[in-house]
Amino acid sequence: MLVPVSWLRNYVDIDNIPIEKLDESLVMSGSKTEAVEKVAEGVEGVVVGKITEIIQHPNADKLIITKVDVGEEVIQIVTGAKNVNVGDYIPVALVGAKLADGLKIKKGKLRGEISNGMLCSAEELGFSDNVIPKESKDGILILKDEYTLGMDIKEVLALNDYVIEFEITPNRPDCLSMIGMARETSATFDLSINYPRINIEEETEDIKDYISVEVKDPDLCRRFAGRIVKDIRIEQSPMWLQIRLMKAGVRPINNIVDITNYVMLEYGQPLHAYDLDTIVDKKIIVRRAEKDEKTTTLDGVERKLDEDVLVIANTKETIGIAGIMGGEDTEVSNNTKTIFLEAANFNKKNVRTSSRKLGLRTEASSRFEKGIDPNIPELAVDRACQLIEELGVGKVVKGKIDIYGDKLNKWNIEVRPSRINSLLGTKLSVDEITNILNRLELSVEGKGDNLLVTIPTFRQDLVKEIDIVEEVARMYGYDVIESTLPKGATWGAKTNGQIIEDYTKDTLNALGLNEITTYSFLSPKNLDLIGIPNDSFLRRSIKLLNPLGEEYSMMRTSLITNMLDVLARNYKRNVSNAFAFELGNIFIPHDIPVKTLPIEKKMLTLGMYGEDINFFSLKGVIEELLNRLGIANYDFEPEKTHLSFHPGRCANIVYGNHILGTIGEVHPDVLENFGFDNRVYIADIDFNIILQITILDRIYKPLPKYPATSRDIAIIVKEEVYSKVAEDIILKNGGSILESYTLFDVYRGKQISEGYKSMAYSLTFRAADKTLTDEEVNKVYDKILSELKSKLNAELR
Repeated sequence: MLVPVSWLRNYVDIDNIPIEKLDESLVMSGSKTEAVEKVAEGVEGVVVGKITEIIQHPNADKLIITKVDVGEEVIQIVTGAKNVNVGDYIPVALVGAKLADGLKIKKGKLRGEISNGMLCSAEELGFSDNVIPKESKDGILILKDEYTLGMDIKEVLALNDYVIEFEITPNRPDCLSMIGMARETSATFDLSINYPRINIEEETEDIKDYISVEVKDPDLCRRFAGRIVKDIRIEQSPMWLQIRLMKAGVRPINNIVDITNYVMLEYGQPLHAYDLDTIVDKKIIVRRAEKDEKTTTLDGVERKLDEDVLVIANTKETIGIAGIMGGEDTEVSNNTKTIFLEAANFNKKNVRTSSRKLGLRTEASSRFEKGIDPNIPELAVDRACQLIEELGVGKVVKGKIDIYGDKLNKWNIEVRPSRINSLLGTKLSVDEITNILNRLELSVEGKGDNLLVTIPTFRQDLVKEIDIVEEVARMYGYDVIESTLPKGATWGAKTNGQIIEDYTKDTLNALGLNEITTYSFLSPKNLDLIGIPNDSFLRRSIKLLNPLGEEYSMMRTSLITNMLDVLARNYKRNVSNAFAFELGNIFIPHDIPVKTLPIEKKMLTLGMYGEDINFFSLKGVIEELLNRLGIANYDFEPEKTHLSFHPGRCANIVYGNHILGTIGEVHPDVLENFGFDNRVYIADIDFNIILQITILDRIYKPLPKYPATSRDIAIIVKEEVYSKVAEDIILKNGGSILESYTLFDVYRGKQISEGYKSMAYSLTFRAADKTLTDEEVNKVYDKILSELKSKLNAELR
């Protein structure tokens, strides 16, 4: 749910609350935010202009020269836009202006003609392509009203704004609306809420002369309300309405459709507008579909129905699928003169089942399937009529259709303040509890330890005393509740595995990585994104019987997709460097179809990208982690067949006969799938093996008594010789006095023949019982050099 803060201000006075405080406080009161984004971020120097003249470019058929009045002067701008006309008000980026994509406008020439700025599209002001009106999609954003020339476009279009993205849980469908989030904001900050005042002034004639409605299946349609609006004038909506919808993630279409979408976003109640002249016999029937009945929906697709699907029909045919999508034949068009506005309440289980059966999910169905307050439809349809009147694009006919069978009334819950304090560990008084509940629009009666709380119908998630306890807790503040230890006679302890997990996390945190936690569910398509072949065992996954959606339909068999998804989300939000890890389970079934519980395999996945980050940055983190865990005698061996990784920049971490994991640069095709245009590095480690070989015990080793001596050795070898091969020879022949070795330089250049490279090592020698002589060191050094020459045909540089 995208909530523009400026729209939220219409209902709650939050002008003096900083965006950071607003975000943090709503999170702490239970409203999870996914992101807070600034509208038109980076846009500077864009003003309102008016086109006063257009002439054809003399040297280019596809370009035109415009004269644009920007208030203080008239400037010349060359453009290729085809949707501009003389008299249009448009956004103009002056010389020196900056656009949302970071582009800075400079004075220049196009095919020999001076251009002192740029006419801007909605996308260049920061709007995503999927919300831009079709009229402006491939051209300049045309402002539909007259504005003061030279004014900052961000002020004119209310772009000095923030949009908060909320993740609404399924039990809170009331929050899938601006008013729902306004209630949460009001309760969180203890502010009054201003609901829209609905007043329809011009009512004429009688709705009974226009249409009749029959509900044949009241068990699936609890309420059906509607109004008639005549003398409709279809046109584009005013800019304030278009911009508000665009900020909320909805593409403007025309004034009538925009108003229905606006009210849906405001109240959470879907509406649908029918062209009345296309309804046969001017009668609407709400019924179950007939077997194999067919209808064509607004998306132009013919759909086959069955008796379980609820439809909206006239006396001859279906004209819409209830709660999901309207029919193509009754769609509002430019020729529409009279509309019937519908606001109904449909059975949520039926909508969810029908939506899945038809493979059709819409904004309306996603709201209906979660459950909508049946007392909203009349209010919503009146609000839509009010907006039509205010815009002067139609006349509302007197009267309304309202068929409401099983009416939903408020209900009561008995609540004990002592129980609230006992569960929360608080000492709240009855007055404090009452105040919190009143802020949530829950009325309270009674006194002492017996309170009767009345629940409004929009809070269908509140049914038991414990639900009220949770409401008190989140509004009082989980961060305010004092932490207390549980009482008991025994104390537990962590297992060895838990200790190793904690130590691993602490180590990675100390190395600069952030821990992430992602869902255990993902889409089968995610495996395609990382190049997993069809015959891979990772394709043997557990499918969920009742998933939240296709994107959460299987248990994960890899953490790589989750890691790349998180890194990609940060990258797209201009986070220049990211370092993350996740320690979690993957789920491998014993058999297909699944009959027993799966194998839960614990994996550790690391990911990073950024300036100066390369393969060795991640390798260094892995080496430090394994060192801290007391794991030695492992090797990195080249891996060229893993399709998720770059074939020349990937290695397996090998310990004895076990592969601990894979480390490398992500394959370019995989990076493209996730929207990266830079390099990303991933390590995928089998943590079950790590748990078995970790040694956290530390043995004291005294500082050496005798000095060390060092020798450098630089050898020329063929290009295909790996450093590890040379290091194995050095280690094998170094004897007991070789303390350490380090590769400090790899050189390719003019002094080295083509196809060869120079590798330089620093060797440190030390004896535990004496000071080494040059003769002793040289003897071992010469042996190492001899073996390098023998085994690798190496030459001393």
